Amino acid sequence: MNYNDYELKEYAASTTSAERQWDVSAAFPVLMRKVYVWMALALAITGFTAYAVANSPGVLQAIYGNQILFWVLIIAEFGLVIGVSAVINKLSLTVATLMFVAYSVINGVLLSYIFLVYTSASIATVFFITAGTFAAMAVIGYTTKTDLSSFGKYIIMALIGVIIATLVNGFFFKSSTFDLILSYAGVLIFVGLTVYDTQKIKRMLEQAPDAGEAAQKYALLGALSLYLDFVNLFIYLLRIFGKRN
Repeated sequence: MNYNDYELKEYAASTTSAERQWDVSAAFPVLMRKVYVWMALALAITGFTAYAVANSPGVLQAIYGNQILFWVLIIAEFGLVIGVSAVINKLSLTVATLMFVAYSVINGVLLSYIFLVYTSASIATVFFITAGTFAAMAVIGYTTKTDLSSFGKYIIMALIGVIIATLVNGFFFKSSTFDLILSYAGVLIFVGLTVYDTQKIKRMLEQAPDAGEAAQKYALLGALSLYLDFVNLFIYLLRIFGKRN
């Protein structure tokens, strides 16, 4: 069953205030826990895959030495994340989870280059910096009473601007100074997105009548959003603080 806005209103109308409070308090912690468990597992899968590929010369050659395979992986990565987000209501929880896992693996394959470009020590250091920053922003997003709904559209616009500027710089100007500026902008954007997404996920899951499959699929989408925030924040911080081999 898909709990859309109409169904949530029907549920609210047919349930007493005390019963709704009990349902939310019972389901919400379970769903939020699933968000962070799925996110952590996806990060672990991505990290393990990236490390394994980086230490497999044959696999590296097959991926980065074959332009067709490389672009197939990029297209598959975009296809999976868009597919999960767009048709989550039509998928079973099992299929949606498998797609999330597949996305985590492909992302790990494509991120394997960081182990070739940066030292292992700096990767580990930046990872812990990212984890600390992410945790602090998640706490702010979870606890703040300020409504960040209007903030989201501005930060998405800023993200689109950074992506376009990055492409233009990469193809035309190729300025290392401008690239560094864009990296700092990227950090600020994904710090903001972490706060925004955390509040959005919290409010969404607070409305779940129970912790059934429909609600868990929304929790999975929340995990995907926070996973993307973490990975992108890590990449931008690595570009700033990472020490090259």
